[in-house]
Amino acid sequence: MIDDVQQQQIAPKTDIALITSTYEGGDLGVTIQPNLYSFKVWSPTAVQMELLLYPPLTGGNPDDIPSALKQSIMPMHSGEQDVWILKVEGNLRGYRYMFKPTFDDGTSTIAVDPYARAVTMNGEMGVIVDMRETHPEGWEQDERPELNHPTDAVLYELHVRDFSIHASSGIANKGKYLAFTETGLRDEAGNTLGIDHLVELGVTHVHLLPVFDFATVDESNVDDDLKDASNYNWGYDPLHYNVPEGSYASRADEPETRIREFKSMVLALHRKGIGVIMDVVYNHTFDTAESSFEKLVPGYYYRQNADGTYSNGSGTGNEVATERAMVRKFTIDSVRFWAEEYHVDGFRFDLMGLIDVTTMKQLASELHTEVSPSILLYGEPWGAMESPLGDEMTLKGTQREAGFAVFNDNFRGVIKGDSDGDGKGFATGEEGKEAELWTGVQGSIHDFTQGPAETINYVTVHDNLNLWDKVARTQGLQDKLGFLTYDEDGSIRGFNNVEEAVRQANPYLQIDPAHVLGNETVRRCLLANGIVLTSQGVPLIAAGDELLRSKYGDANSHETGDVVNAIHWDQKQRFKPVFDYYRGLIRLRREHPAFRLRTSEAIEQHVRLLQKGKGLLSFELQGAAVGDSWHRIIVIYNATKESHRISIPSGTWGVVVEDGQAGVNTLRTIEFTEKMEGSNNIHDQSTQHSKKSIKNGSDYQESSNNQESNINQVQVNMLSMTVLFSQSS
Repeated sequence: MIDDVQQQQIAPKTDIALITSTYEGGDLGVTIQPNLYSFKVWSPTAVQMELLLYPPLTGGNPDDIPSALKQSIMPMHSGEQDVWILKVEGNLRGYRYMFKPTFDDGTSTIAVDPYARAVTMNGEMGVIVDMRETHPEGWEQDERPELNHPTDAVLYELHVRDFSIHASSGIANKGKYLAFTETGLRDEAGNTLGIDHLVELGVTHVHLLPVFDFATVDESNVDDDLKDASNYNWGYDPLHYNVPEGSYASRADEPETRIREFKSMVLALHRKGIGVIMDVVYNHTFDTAESSFEKLVPGYYYRQNADGTYSNGSGTGNEVATERAMVRKFTIDSVRFWAEEYHVDGFRFDLMGLIDVTTMKQLASELHTEVSPSILLYGEPWGAMESPLGDEMTLKGTQREAGFAVFNDNFRGVIKGDSDGDGKGFATGEEGKEAELWTGVQGSIHDFTQGPAETINYVTVHDNLNLWDKVARTQGLQDKLGFLTYDEDGSIRGFNNVEEAVRQANPYLQIDPAHVLGNETVRRCLLANGIVLTSQGVPLIAAGDELLRSKYGDANSHETGDVVNAIHWDQKQRFKPVFDYYRGLIRLRREHPAFRLRTSEAIEQHVRLLQKGKGLLSFELQGAAVGDSWHRIIVIYNATKESHRISIPSGTWGVVVEDGQAGVNTLRTIEFTEKMEGSNNIHDQSTQHSKKSIKNGSDYQESSNNQESNINQVQVNMLSMTVLFSQSS
């Protein structure tokens, strides 16, 4: 690092009450015109500001000392609204730059431009890049995939490195943005891999864990040792908000490369009809004292407690004060930059509770009216710890009619139970959850939403135990399967390292390969996400659920490394019936609008409860009234370990989801016809003569043809979901 950057002083904290200026222009940072570069930075408490300018690193080597030492120091002048300005003529493409404010007590710091659009390796300096020169071929013709309404979306949460790093991925650009550009890949059995797998699965949007520049991965050696866990992080440690993360680029030392490859990823997904959602972390920064925010305006960008200490609602040491005018402006400017420059289709806000409601509402309004009405906005309606933001926190209920959605942790808990322990929910064997489940199935319109577009329905994401591991834990299988455990100091218990522990683990020990769908853990997983995919609202599933992904019981794998986090693509063939089930349910949802109602009024009128209680829930969707090709649809959830007969109305019913099979094609037909004497004659035209079920953990056969003594009832097998449709009114 350059000496001037190392030798920094700590400036005194600003008296926030004295700062009243607000800059409304859209040109902070570097603006490029022909042969003219304009630099602007907001720093109301600085008495002097200098631009430090360095020529490009000629060899692209961070140790290129001769080039690094060629520093130009240029004084900037104070303009309106406390913005410091400098215009420089010439060709500065690729030049590196920093800002050096000096304060009235004589202290000075050196900061990267918070509006920087490109940086050197590991984000040490800003870089001047003409964004028009970073477009991949075809970028100017790129179009967002069509999304008529948020409830039409099916979200898939995914980590860039997890997607492709495993050897079984068949992908050349492992762990990189460019992995998403590789098409035509298949395993030995002919199963699609990579981006083609996402298309086959049918999801509408890939929700990427943080892909802006984060702090904790050394971009200079990220590819040196794939077993080195320090090369891995989820990315919830923001460094530079307006720059793509360099460890996912083929060359982190080439500032334009990460930009171009990020755009190539977006373009490739868009061409496949898949939108891109960024997980963004505007609630805190990785560091406080060393952040550009603190160096340029000490104390302004972070909330403080009454005693002047920095508050810690994020649980990471600070929380960004989005309620202050220029912080709000930065947040909105940054989100708009990604939406407009990178064509990003949506944003998930980490710890959104720490972002004030006014900022979220203004952001949603601007994006939907000035960029695209199809942009999805949602986030976590909570903070990690207590915050002085108080009543202005964006919590469940504040999103009503505001243009954004919130994660539905109420529904999540009802379906699965707690997040990391052995507590149970409806799908994991707890009775008495049916009323709360019914509330969630209706889009939580009787809970905290104004309409179904405001709830993100899910059971698991990257945080906490993933779905397979959670369900296994509720069954008490964690020791039998060899799940990882850690001591208080973070070391792996009973093994020398994580790799050794993973080799000894066997998360699928209990599955009979010949009867995958007969396994209780499998069935409970399918039921849990089956509820998500057939409920009103916006569904989200975690990457790999369709492959029975396990993280070996690691409930916080944010820095465990590839050995725990990598998606094992060889499991697609191993658990092909599971993948087919997910694909079928997603197709069912996307082809039938009755599962995607748009208003609370439509739900009130056209979603009717049939039965609930004792581990059972059934309801009817009136499809004809909402333009569905199926006039009536019945959905039945059976979370018990017994088969049940559920009453349904008279008529001819086609079964499209049953016992591990799902889709839009009729599996069997059931006809209930009225006899003259008033009794019913039942005709079951099933092509299947028996059903697999589980009792006390073992497989057993149960006939499905003994319905003669039951009037207007359909058999629903244990631990499963059944969906039927009728064309009659």
